[in-house]
Amino acid sequence: MIAQLRICVPEELSAAVLDCCTGELGVAEVSRQPGGSILPPGDIIQVLLARESVERLVEKLQALNVQAQGSVSVTMPELVLSDRADKAAADAPGEGADAVIWDEVSRQTGEDSRLTWSYLAFLILATQLAAIGIVTDSTIAIVGAMAVGPEFGPLAALAVSLVRRQWQLGRRAALALGIGFPVAMLAAALTAWLSVPLGLFPSDVLDRGSAVEFIYHPGPYSLIVAVLAGTAGMLSVISRRSAALIGVFISVTTVPAAGFVAVALVLGEYQKAADSALQLGLNLIGIVASAAAVLVFYRLVTKRLPRGAALRLRRKAMRSQG
Repeated sequence: MIAQLRICVPEELSAAVLDCCTGELGVAEVSRQPGGSILPPGDIIQVLLARESVERLVEKLQALNVQAQGSVSVTMPELVLSDRADKAAADAPGEGADAVIWDEVSRQTGEDSRLTWSYLAFLILATQLAAIGIVTDSTIAIVGAMAVGPEFGPLAALAVSLVRRQWQLGRRAALALGIGFPVAMLAAALTAWLSVPLGLFPSDVLDRGSAVEFIYHPGPYSLIVAVLAGTAGMLSVISRRSAALIGVFISVTTVPAAGFVAVALVLGEYQKAADSALQLGLNLIGIVASAAAVLVFYRLVTKRLPRGAALRLRRKAMRSQG
């Protein structure tokens, strides 16, 4: 798997950046366009390299403080026809699919964890679908609600914030969850409250026994499924395999549990509401804990730039600028 870096850098820092790029294992091509940037003024350096080498090179560029004086952007070309690129990918340690670009993970989860109108809309719609599936005993509607729910983004962001100590990201994700779920549950409760006098479903609908009883019966497997789903979800984020996220969405009982809490409270089934709330809590905790464990594992097995090497790069850059 090949990546492409575009680096905008001041002219006085260009030589140090070129040294980092040309000396990195897994680099196939390096090109420089002197004066290619007008705002800010400086050079444009482009690097074609194996994806598994991106994180280490980005760490070196950050040690040079390139991001403060210019920019670093990373893209993944769909197709690269190059023998040099193939050789670079073969020489680089590890596999591209297993490589973690930490800033990419933080940025992706950060964007998915914002409390936006679209996030609220999807969560409200998903909870409404879950409530309809509960009162109509429709597992299809329940599965649809699971697929529509956008809650994995903030949960993944919480895991990233815990591992990378990015507390601002964690606060933003907690805000999205802490506001999103109560608002969605309130909307579902209001809909259920209006539906009972209209005769859309009887008030004893939860006492009849149904295919959705698993929602208010939390147990060990609830936590096990959440842990497995959180692991698969974070792996899909790291490896950029978004198709696997669909399986994550439809395997956890977060949105259905939220919908059941809303319906049960309206119908006076307080014990079932409490059990469903416990189900929701188990799923949220299991997903965050397992996703964080995956990130911790990758941090342990991924070689990072030693602090001494970063200091040497900074001194070298200062000498070149001086």
